[in-house]
Amino acid sequence: MEIVCPAGTPAALRTAVKAGAHTIYCGFADETNARNFPGLNFDRAEMREGVAFAHQHGAKVLIAINTYPRAGNESLWHAAVRDAAGSGADAVILADPGLLQYAAKNHPDLRRHLSVQAAAANVDIINFYQAEFGIKRVVLPRVLSVPEIALINAEITVETEVFVFGGLCVMAEGRCSLSSYVTGKSPNMHGVCSPPSHVKYIEDTGRLDAQLGGYTIHRVGRGEPAPYPTLCKGCFSAGDKQGHLFEDPVSLNAEQLIPGLAKAGVTALKIEGRQRSRSYVAQVVRNFRAAVDALEAGQPMPQGMLARLTEGQATTAGAYKKTWR
Repeated sequence: MEIVCPAGTPAALRTAVKAGAHTIYCGFADETNARNFPGLNFDRAEMREGVAFAHQHGAKVLIAINTYPRAGNESLWHAAVRDAAGSGADAVILADPGLLQYAAKNHPDLRRHLSVQAAAANVDIINFYQAEFGIKRVVLPRVLSVPEIALINAEITVETEVFVFGGLCVMAEGRCSLSSYVTGKSPNMHGVCSPPSHVKYIEDTGRLDAQLGGYTIHRVGRGEPAPYPTLCKGCFSAGDKQGHLFEDPVSLNAEQLIPGLAKAGVTALKIEGRQRSRSYVAQVVRNFRAAVDALEAGQPMPQGMLARLTEGQATTAGAYKKTWR
């Protein structure tokens, strides 16, 4: 199976290629990209150079243009599609139907993948996107079990790509408004979920508060690790319960499900983490490449490869095992 690796910077792209990634996904440094954080992403010249470097080493590059254009400002997103085509990218990752139509009409030779932000989780909607916009691959949302993915693959003809490691979005991707409710910045429109500019850590007597937009999301004892404050992984009081009602602040790790995903017909394994370091990129790619190569060779897969790289050194299989509260 194809390993699709994140790259938030040109240096991370080069690191991923050298570590053995088959494919790298990245984005431009603007609101067309759902990882629109300061210090990340690519200007146009960097993107062209990155694509050329990847191609020289036998790897592919996908450009994520996966936010939703705001009415009256479509030109920014149209320019991103045009520049992606001009850079020699192997595909663009799109979510917005209007943008998919624009790309299909104006750049028909540019391969189109359907972003996870489109939240396409059933056969009918995937076949619709294929028929109307000619998508070649769908990135499935992180709400499906392995048997459900197998059933979908049995009734579609496009490739499927699934997340296997990294930050876990527990809401309906492309439709979550929690961050914009608190910060005014929408992950769907501005490309920023829980923007760092709205994050504060405040020390008080015997405790540390992690805040987002003025709201305390986590409270821990002094010296204890405080998770990054995102609302869907926050600690809440509801009725007589207190805790992480949606999902604990942990990372997705589906490494042991790779054989099942292969049998389910999955084409590509996607790693989350465009905001992570080059060291993270290199270690995750090497480990997943080793796992995929072992599976292909009929050998046992490595065990416990990535625990030290996860959020809070804890992991979950998320919806793959359907253990939502």
